[in-house]
Amino acid sequence: MPVVLGVAFGVSFLVPPTPAAAHNELTGSNPRDGARVATAPARVELRFLATPSPTTTKITITGPDNVVAGGPPVFAGSRVRVPFKPAAAGLYIVGYQLASADGHPVKGEVRFTLTTGTAADPSTSPSTAAGTTATGSPSADASPSAVPASTTPANSTAPTVPAASEQSDSGGHWWLWGLGGVLLLAALGTGLVFRRQRRVR
Repeated sequence: MPVVLGVAFGVSFLVPPTPAAAHNELTGSNPRDGARVATAPARVELRFLATPSPTTTKITITGPDNVVAGGPPVFAGSRVRVPFKPAAAGLYIVGYQLASADGHPVKGEVRFTLTTGTAADPSTSPSTAAGTTATGSPSADASPSAVPASTTPANSTAPTVPAASEQSDSGGHWWLWGLGGVLLLAALGTGLVFRRQRRVR
């Protein structure tokens, strides 16, 4: 009996063990699932229990408004690194899909929140921007017809006929007033002469 147990124990060392990790799974990530990060990382890293196959592994990163924020994955053993290209602050979802050695598909996701970034302003639309340009200062590509024409050419002079007429009329009035004043003085002088002559007589 002891001999049988010893033989069985020795055979157990000679027979290769069945892989315990036939079914692959995610063991960690950077950033970790549920993390809130203020500084965007240069890449997102996923760590798996077994080495994933580049031909059957698919990893995507989507940000706010379903914006794609990832690039081609880089495989290094059981680690997969994906370039991270953030667009705005908000929730980012890292989705992964791969096949295990036993043929079973492995699928899941890692979520983290980027707390800083340039968030899109929904109140700003192309029509609003166009309206601002139209009501503000004229744009560089505005057509000449959009600029109101000047009522008076730059090199022309204003008509002077009415002004000359007014000056002529004023001059005519002045010499009439002057003539009337001379006649009035002459009449007064004549009257004084007649009065003196009467007194002398």
